[in-house]
Amino acid sequence: MSSNYLTGLPELKNEKVVDYAPGTAERKGLEAALKSMKSQQVDYGFWIDGKEIKTGDVHTMRPPHELSHTLGQYHKGDASHVQMAVDAALKAKKSWAAMSFADRAAIFLKAADIISGPYRYQMNAGSMLCQSKNAYQSEIDAVAEFADFLRFNVHFLNDIYQQQPLSPAFTWNKLEYRPLEGFVVAITPFNFTSIAGNLPMAPALCGNTVVWKAADSQIFSAMNVMEVFRAAGLPDGVINLVHVDGPEMGNVVFKHKEFAGLHFTGSTGVFRNLWKTISSNLDGYRSYPRIVGETGGKDFVLAHPSADARQVAVALVRGAFEFQGQKCSAASRAYLPKSLWPVIKDHMAQMLSEIKMGSVEDFGNFVNAVIDERAFDKITSYIDRAKADAVSKVIFGGNYSKEEGYFIEPTVVLTEDPKSLTMVEEIFGPVLTIYVYEDSKYEEVLNLVDTTSEYALTGAIFAHERSVIASTTAALQNAAGNFYINDKPTGAVVGQQPFGGARGSGTNDKAGSALNLYRWISPRTIKENFVPPTDYRYPFMG
Repeated sequence: MSSNYLTGLPELKNEKVVDYAPGTAERKGLEAALKSMKSQQVDYGFWIDGKEIKTGDVHTMRPPHELSHTLGQYHKGDASHVQMAVDAALKAKKSWAAMSFADRAAIFLKAADIISGPYRYQMNAGSMLCQSKNAYQSEIDAVAEFADFLRFNVHFLNDIYQQQPLSPAFTWNKLEYRPLEGFVVAITPFNFTSIAGNLPMAPALCGNTVVWKAADSQIFSAMNVMEVFRAAGLPDGVINLVHVDGPEMGNVVFKHKEFAGLHFTGSTGVFRNLWKTISSNLDGYRSYPRIVGETGGKDFVLAHPSADARQVAVALVRGAFEFQGQKCSAASRAYLPKSLWPVIKDHMAQMLSEIKMGSVEDFGNFVNAVIDERAFDKITSYIDRAKADAVSKVIFGGNYSKEEGYFIEPTVVLTEDPKSLTMVEEIFGPVLTIYVYEDSKYEEVLNLVDTTSEYALTGAIFAHERSVIASTTAALQNAAGNFYINDKPTGAVVGQQPFGGARGSGTNDKAGSALNLYRWISPRTIKENFVPPTDYRYPFMG
């Protein structure tokens, strides 16, 4: 059966993050990979049933921080290619589902070793150039977290397979963990290469076949992911990557009888629309589709008067401005006590004055470019509105330019209104809004934190007093799916902090845990009676 579990799996531990310090061999290797990738222009098709398809409808790929440079081009498909991908997934399903768990696991364990070994610099450099991540942020994402997803998911699924029911005398009871009936759709975002790999991989590990659409602005990195899967021996048709517009994709997959599930990371609005579309088509499906989504966030940092001011300042700068705030977990709103604000402000001023912004190829830059012009225009519109707002003031940053790349300074807004626009709406960029409260009103601020936003993804509290930590943790029980005490609200690690939120932030199915994998399996109970009865009568009838 496909539920056979494994013994002797490779030792499980988180992939070590390389720091790329000056003069190290790793630094030289990464710099060489960056140089090599920039010296060539790629011509990427998309992958269906193990074949790369090129349509001639080409679109240029450029680094967000260097618009004058061309990385290459990708070919865009249409609805007919989505149908081809669905057909390929359904064709591959029977043999893939029948493959032993040991063989499926070996493919993805090999992919993890390829990423952390011979492809390490390629994966890192690709995400640096494609998504404008500095070397450290890219290493965490495209190498360490991606490898962790691959390895930990194998162990998580192995643990699930071992969960079997009791078997009394003369009976053998078994649970068979089947893949879903049909195909799974994976729709992935631009900001994390690891998520782009995990969303199609997690259902595939469970025996499902997948149609995958990556964000247009992440295709350069997504093709690296697909190259790794192929190098690891993934059979044709198991994961099919198509480059199409969202509506064209949806018109095919969400109307198909064999649609079995959606694995999504992206905006809350898009996810809600997809859910409505799926719901409206329920009568046409073979089974009820599984819907898993991790969506938006308006993530908070709350400091109690007993907090350490410098620790709060570091958490705000790192949490809000690493990767230009383009993390669904990024600190976006902060509630700081009046007694600590002057010291926190001074610390932030010092740090922000030292931060450099520019190309990822200059390893001294902490901040790089936002992903594309659409994001740039949206983020800067919020900055402009904050500048014009009578109750808000831009106290740090606020400048921007898209002349050479999509650069926006780390921007801090101080507001007198805890329900002002930038305290409420998701911006997804390097903009942090701070509300300073009277120390005596901490209990009122707890309610503000909990009710201001529709989201509940991540949040952080800073306090020294244990009683305050305990009461605040209880009061904000539903305000964040990932809750941090005396730490920034970003940086969840696979196997340590399973990631996901509720309310408007998604279904909270916790990527990086067994909870997510349960969504891609359909258990079958099998009872075998070794000694069947030969008399219809029961003893009580005597």
